[in-house]
Amino acid sequence: MKKRVFFLFLAGWLLLLALASCGKRPDKYTTYSFAYFDTVTTIVGYADSQAEFDRVAADVLAELGEYHKLFTIYHRYDGMENLCTVNEWVDGTHRTVTVDRRIIDMLLYAKEMYKKTDGRVNVAMGSVLSIWHEYRTEGMDAPWAAQLPPMDTLTEAAGHTNIDDVIIDEEASTVTLRDPRMTLDVGAIAKGYAVEMVARSLEEKGITGYVLNVGGNVRTVGAKGDGGTWTVGIDNPAEDAADPYSAYLALAGESLVTSGSYQRYYTVDGKQYHHIIDPDTLMPAEGYLSVSVVCRSSADGDALSTALFCLSPAEGLALIESLPDTEALWVMSDGSRQQSSGFGGYETE
Repeated sequence: MKKRVFFLFLAGWLLLLALASCGKRPDKYTTYSFAYFDTVTTIVGYADSQAEFDRVAADVLAELGEYHKLFTIYHRYDGMENLCTVNEWVDGTHRTVTVDRRIIDMLLYAKEMYKKTDGRVNVAMGSVLSIWHEYRTEGMDAPWAAQLPPMDTLTEAAGHTNIDDVIIDEEASTVTLRDPRMTLDVGAIAKGYAVEMVARSLEEKGITGYVLNVGGNVRTVGAKGDGGTWTVGIDNPAEDAADPYSAYLALAGESLVTSGSYQRYYTVDGKQYHHIIDPDTLMPAEGYLSVSVVCRSSADGDALSTALFCLSPAEGLALIESLPDTEALWVMSDGSRQQSSGFGGYETE
């Protein structure tokens, strides 16, 4: 009898331990990095221990680092062919470069987004964007001497932006820029694409309960540790706004990407000129303070938020309404708002 009571007591004690263990919720951890894509990376996640979170975060940062090195157009790395080497000239022309498959996949995706956005997102616009980058950098360094690029210089450069001159050989894993005056600039796609690839890598490993925020490209990986949604704010672009956020969204597995005219700009004769260049006018797109896109893929969000900046409100709304599970919020230059039909479904207090 005593033995039976002992075993009953032991079984009950083990059951209580099991229940207590099952009821234990993972803790929330956060880490930061300033190493990649010239911006701040924030990783927030739920894990059973600091050590477990640190392992996941280290893997995330290592993978982001690989994409950063592959996609940069500003730096070479020993032993690596990347977009910087694809852009290089050898004897006045571009050579055929054998690249990592991840570059091939990103450029194929970029061509898809070029078609989907009717050319508003064009990674072959490097010849134009590099001119704006030079003038913007000089204007920020020496505001008193800031100037606009001459339109004839921009127009000549625009003659070397035909995306069909980006020749991709999937079987050989090579890229060739057929136009010797062409250069690639993947600023409208690379960061969001990299974030999406890293998020998918986590999902494939069965890891959820994380948020990746790379310079405002936010990708939620599953729900929070307690099963609830993540609350993500959209920056309010209005100066001296009472609320720093234009809207608060509840996300669990979706992305939020915002492009803004208030973030990177320089001033010429009292007027601000930002970094999002309309391929039709070759000038910074006008009409919006910010455009935010909510969708599953951070890559899509990055490309679409740029494209919408270069479309009228009616054209942009028509594009978003044509895409499944994709919503958007526009903040106009006068502070008014436009949103797609399903955007309110994500809003929360």
